[in-house]
Amino acid sequence: MFDFFKRNTKLDAKGIRDAILQFIKEELQQLDGGEGSALQSVSLFVSPNEEEKFLYEAALYNGNTEKLREDVQRIADNFALDLPADWQLALQFEDELPSGTLRSNEIKARLKLTMSAPAEVTQPAGASVTGIGAAVKVSLKVLKGKAEQDEYILKPEAGKRINIGREAIIQANDGSLRINHIAFPEDPAYESNKYISRQHAHIEWDVPSASFKLYADEGGVPPGNKTKIRTAHDESINKLNSTAVGYPLKDRDQIILGDAAILEFTVILQ
Repeated sequence: MFDFFKRNTKLDAKGIRDAILQFIKEELQQLDGGEGSALQSVSLFVSPNEEEKFLYEAALYNGNTEKLREDVQRIADNFALDLPADWQLALQFEDELPSGTLRSNEIKARLKLTMSAPAEVTQPAGASVTGIGAAVKVSLKVLKGKAEQDEYILKPEAGKRINIGREAIIQANDGSLRINHIAFPEDPAYESNKYISRQHAHIEWDVPSASFKLYADEGGVPPGNKTKIRTAHDESINKLNSTAVGYPLKDRDQIILGDAAILEFTVILQ
């Protein structure tokens, strides 16, 4: 069997294809533990200059996405990711790479993984459900670490993103400014804060599941600082290994940032 991932530093079609497949492989590997079954689509965006465009086209089978999909499926099979049979692959050549996507440091490409919403689970009478409803608000209380506030109150707002990280305003890797709404000051007096990434995580209100979802950002996934959740009902630990998959938070869950800070998520009835 040939090796997809043997490095080829020469700028030729094979080297570009190897680098792109390596990039996809590294992101798909984050979907272990059954998360691969929720994948709906892989979108690959490339932005070569005019001199390189023909090389990228050749590397990507001149737009034959079915052949590229076979390569990606082989990667998934090698790592037993159990992708659904109907997952889709899209390829787009762009003048500028879109923001909000997974970035490659080695090739002029970005990636977006689209995941299906978690299926609704029928709970026994009296049991707690994931969806908390829009008629509530939640508290995020800092149990460990030093943030700008000891407690933050969140309300369900579609499309609003609550960033978490070190320092209140930072320059993101793509050059844009990022505001951390839940900020841990970079201050020598708070030694443990240095283990929290500037772009560590964020929380969004998810309308279909009626829940707040926690997403790890670039600095909050391996090999960087970690993002974990300690569940309230059995104190099990869940690790976020992908920026593409959100974790639906439940009452009394604890968010652990780099083992340096802990936030407790509490539902407040209005």
